[in-house]
Amino acid sequence: MIHGMRSLTGTGDPLPLDGLTVVAVEQAVAAPFATRQLADLGARVIKVERVDGGDFARGYDTAARGLASHFVWCNRGKESLALDLKDPRGLDVVRRLVADADVFVQNLAHGAAARLGLDAATLCAAHPRLIAVDISGYGASGPYADKRAYDMLVQCEAGLVSVTGTPEQPVKAGIPAADIAAGMYAFSGVLAALVRRGTTGRGGPVEVSMLEALAEWMGHPLHHTLHGGTPPVRTGLAHAVIAPYDAYPTADGGRVLLSVQNDREWRRLAEQVLGRPELADDPAFATNPARVAHRDRTDEAVAKALGVLDADEAVARLEAAGIACARLRDVHDLAEHPQLAARDRWQEVGSPVGPLRALLPPITLPGGDEARMGAVPALGEHTESLLRAVGMTGDEIAALRRDGVIA
Repeated sequence: MIHGMRSLTGTGDPLPLDGLTVVAVEQAVAAPFATRQLADLGARVIKVERVDGGDFARGYDTAARGLASHFVWCNRGKESLALDLKDPRGLDVVRRLVADADVFVQNLAHGAAARLGLDAATLCAAHPRLIAVDISGYGASGPYADKRAYDMLVQCEAGLVSVTGTPEQPVKAGIPAADIAAGMYAFSGVLAALVRRGTTGRGGPVEVSMLEALAEWMGHPLHHTLHGGTPPVRTGLAHAVIAPYDAYPTADGGRVLLSVQNDREWRRLAEQVLGRPELADDPAFATNPARVAHRDRTDEAVAKALGVLDADEAVARLEAAGIACARLRDVHDLAEHPQLAARDRWQEVGSPVGPLRALLPPITLPGGDEARMGAVPALGEHTESLLRAVGMTGDEIAALRRDGVIA
């Protein structure tokens, strides 16, 4: 039996998924991001990688002190097992691990898991308590089932690109939105299946596709189009159906974004920030539909008022008037964000190149500052210990190494 490692929160209580074992044949972002959430909450995650280079996300870049930034982000707290699954002996190791696991996750190319006997339907039939997750690009059936699916391609197919950007130029999201959406639904699907298993004693398959996950996130523009007849226009940083809701330059070269959600807020903005109380009752500005219809004039009035203030002054004046606002920050600014620092959201995690900064999981539980944030594993770092845990002898392990079945 492979037992989960014990990890305690600051309250002395076990982490929610403490004692659970997850086996993942995963690569890139969607599945690794899902299983990292499980690892952060206490699950033991065994990551099965190819012997010839491992998860191909390991080679995306070298930005994290020589390691790939995607890999560092999605794979802390896991054990790496490097196996050749095309060799029956390597596949047998995975099957032994799955026999004692609680959850299995895979995001191989369509049909690959089924050919190996590692698809959810096959595994759940053999292990009734197992929760088995298939993550795919477009789902197991339909005309797109065999289509290659990378994040940007799915962003295009899901229409995200069509509503992102400027009126002249559609753009993809700057983060892998389709991968993240699928990963989060896989994560929540596992949690729901664990609750069901606690009631019924049975696990079962969980299926998540990147397209369907991102299509759900497209709910606002989708319903706007289905029921209103036309898709929202691309408006850059502005909101398609609310005004003013945009970023405006300040005198010191910064940019401050503000959002007026109702006509009461518009009155306060006009009176206390713009210094033009007459705009509160002007028919061209008094209601949100009117402000949207006269967006150029609305933005001109706001930009004129904020353009003579520096960013600190603009934020202070907007906040004093009760207007929601934010600074337009870049990634360097995020890394030094005062709110994250004040809430002690940063920790260090181990890695093959030494400690790396990482954010705590956004799910905060009692004692959550001690959530498990294990090291980023080297390729095959835990191969031998895991093989011994499933009962292999030193001679058997040596034979696998000699034949290139393990790395």
